[in-house]
Amino acid sequence: MLRRHGLNLFLVIAVGAFGLALIHLRPVDAAGGPQSPQLVPAKATIGNAASPIPAPRIPAPGTALYQTHRGDTAISVARHYLSQTSYLTSSELAEAMRGANSSMQGTFLKPNQELVIPGILDGPIAEKAIPVPKDFEARAIYLTGLMAGSDRGVKIVRRWREAGGNAVVFDIKDSDGTVNIAFEHPLIGTHKTYIRDLPKYTRFLHSQGMHAIARIAMFRDERLVVSHPELAVKSKKSGQPWRENGKLVWTDPSRVEVQEYDIALALAAAEAGAAEIQFDYVRFPAEGDQKDASFNFQNRHREWQRADVIADFLRRAYTSLHPKGVLLSLDVFGVMAWQRPADLAHTGQDIVRMAKYCDVLSPMIYPSHFFGMDGIAKPGDEPEHFIGESMDRFQKITAGSGTVIRPWLQAFAWRTKTYSPKYIEVQVLTAKNKGGVGFLFWNANNDYSKPYAAMPEMKAAKGQYFRGDELPQPLKAAIAPVQ
Repeated sequence: MLRRHGLNLFLVIAVGAFGLALIHLRPVDAAGGPQSPQLVPAKATIGNAASPIPAPRIPAPGTALYQTHRGDTAISVARHYLSQTSYLTSSELAEAMRGANSSMQGTFLKPNQELVIPGILDGPIAEKAIPVPKDFEARAIYLTGLMAGSDRGVKIVRRWREAGGNAVVFDIKDSDGTVNIAFEHPLIGTHKTYIRDLPKYTRFLHSQGMHAIARIAMFRDERLVVSHPELAVKSKKSGQPWRENGKLVWTDPSRVEVQEYDIALALAAAEAGAAEIQFDYVRFPAEGDQKDASFNFQNRHREWQRADVIADFLRRAYTSLHPKGVLLSLDVFGVMAWQRPADLAHTGQDIVRMAKYCDVLSPMIYPSHFFGMDGIAKPGDEPEHFIGESMDRFQKITAGSGTVIRPWLQAFAWRTKTYSPKYIEVQVLTAKNKGGVGFLFWNANNDYSKPYAAMPEMKAAKGQYFRGDELPQPLKAAIAPVQ
C-alpha cells in the first residue's frame, strides 16, 4: 500500500511539473491569447559556463545570405540567385560576389561559408520605354538575341557607348522564328529565352545611354511553320506548305493569326521598355517558284495585291503600337528604291504606302548587295555611289510623308576588298549628306571592330559625320555613373 501511494504521489508531482513546463512553452501575447510554440535558443556549455549560440545574421538591405555546400562554385551560386538580382549575367554576379566576400577563392567554394549575395531586388523590374523623337539621330549596332543576353554582348554595348554609339538593335524574334524573350501566346508554346528578363535588359541599355530598338523578323518564321503548318504559304499544286528553294520557312503574311502573333510580340516588347519596334521581313517571299505559291488573301480579297496586304497589316500594327508611345520602324530592301514592278509584285513593299504607317524607314543599302545594278561589276567597292543613289531615291519616294530615313549600313567584308574604318566613314558621311538621320550597322557575327576604329575620328570632326552625342534628357538621366 505504501509503495502504491508513493507511486501515485510521484505521478501527481510529475504530471504537475510537466504541466508547468507546458505553460512556460506556450507564452501569452499582449492580448492574453496563446501564441504558436516558439523555439527557445539553446545554450552551449563550455566547461561549467553556459553561453547562447549567436543569432543568425540578418542580411543587409539589397543582399541575401547563402550557406555554401560541398561542390558549390561561384557560378553555380550566381545562377541560382541571378533572377533575383539586378545583374544581367551569372558572370557579372559572380564577380560582384567576389567583391563582397573576401573569403571567396578559387573555383570551388569551401562548404559551410556564409556568403553575401549583392544586388538583390525587392521585386521584378518594371522598366518603361524612354521615348525619343523620330528624328533622333540613332547611331546603332545590331545584336542577335543570343549575343544580347551574354557577357560578350554586355561588353559590346559598353564599348559601343564608349565609342560614341547611342542605340542598340536587338533581336526578340529572328528570321528562323526563334523568340528570345519570355512571351506567352497560344501559337508559341515552350521556348528557350536568351534574353531572360527583358525589362532588366532594357534598363541596362538605358543605363548605358542606349535607345532600345527591339527587332522582330516577321513572316519568315520557320519555327511557326513547322509547329503550325496550317499557317504556311500553300502550294497550288499539292495544297501542302510551299517551299522557298526547298526550304519550309514562310508563314502566309495574309493570315490574320500570323499578323496578330507578331503584333502581340511587339506590344510585349513595348511594355518591357523598348522605345522602338523594328519590323524586318515585313514582306512576301521574294524567291522560289512564285507561280506555285498560294496565299489566303487571294480567296478573301480577290481584288487585292501583295502590297495591299502589307499596307493593311502596317495600318493595324501602327494603330496598336503608337498609343504605347513607341516608334515603329521598318526594314526594306535597298533595291526597292528603284521601284521595279517585278520587285514590288514579289515583295509587296510599296514604299509610298508603307511610309504612311511608320515613323522610320530603314533601307538595307549595303553596297555589296547591289550586284547587277548600274553596270558596276563590283558594287561592294563603290559605297559612295550606291548609298548616295539609294538615299536620293528613297528621299524622293517618301517626300511629304514625314517619315525619317535611317539606313542600314554595311559593317562586314562580304563582296568587297576595301572594307575598313574608312569604308565605314564613307558610308556614314554619304548617308548624312543625302538626308539620312542616323544609321544602323549590321554585322551578323556582331563584330564591330571597324566601326569602333572609325568612330573616334568621326566624333572628332564635329558636325561632319553626325550631329553629336545628343541624347534626350530622360535618356541622359537614366545613364548610370561610371564605377
